[in-house]
Amino acid sequence: MSSSETIDSIATRLRNSGFAFVAADPMSKLLPASASAEWHSFAQSWNDLGVDAYMADNGRYRRRRFSVFAASGHGIARKPHQPHYQSRDYNPMNGGIERWFEPFLDEIATHPSLQAILQFCFELFHGLTPPSQRPVSWHVECHQFRIEARVGEQGHPTPEGLHRDGVDWVLVMLVTRENIAEGVTSIHDSNRELRGRFTLTQPMDSAFVDDSRVYHGVTPVVPIDAERPAYRDVLVVTFRRE
Repeated sequence: MSSSETIDSIATRLRNSGFAFVAADPMSKLLPASASAEWHSFAQSWNDLGVDAYMADNGRYRRRRFSVFAASGHGIARKPHQPHYQSRDYNPMNGGIERWFEPFLDEIATHPSLQAILQFCFELFHGLTPPSQRPVSWHVECHQFRIEARVGEQGHPTPEGLHRDGVDWVLVMLVTRENIAEGVTSIHDSNRELRGRFTLTQPMDSAFVDDSRVYHGVTPVVPIDAERPAYRDVLVVTFRRE
């Protein structure tokens, strides 16, 4: 992939294939310099996530925070804190209930890195949406995920398996990958036929997904060195028309 990646080249791949992988170097160049300059403090916030207590498999391997925003031509605005909800049609494992998670810390909700990422997503996703279907304001859900791996206990980035999220557009951006193997992302068409495989390995490696057209999933992660902490940190952003 060329380091001369543009928002138009990403949009073209999304139109043609329903997904686009963008490597860290070109992704960082598409964001304002402040996003990279302040990245360390953004990434460090993943060290302060609570355990996800809603796992139907009783797993204790997932930590998260969750916050909601509105994205429009006027910019990015944080919405009042609310629960995360998915129907069982989209998440048969953990869906069907309101799940309350701790919100993003205030300094992370307004962080230059997050704000830059959300603004980029708005420009990309809004531009990809037919004018007659563009909302005045997008409903944006943001998730900070840490998936931990231990000896004898794999970490499952997508415990529900191959899935769609029930939204319009999805971004999955790697924040940190520490002492793990696997975590391979796969993209499948509406017939669940494989259309792409890649692994997010570097901070800012990104996967953009047209949720209406393709399914996605990630293989479990396992520790490389059993004596050291092992985890995969990602930012997941979804855009949905209200």
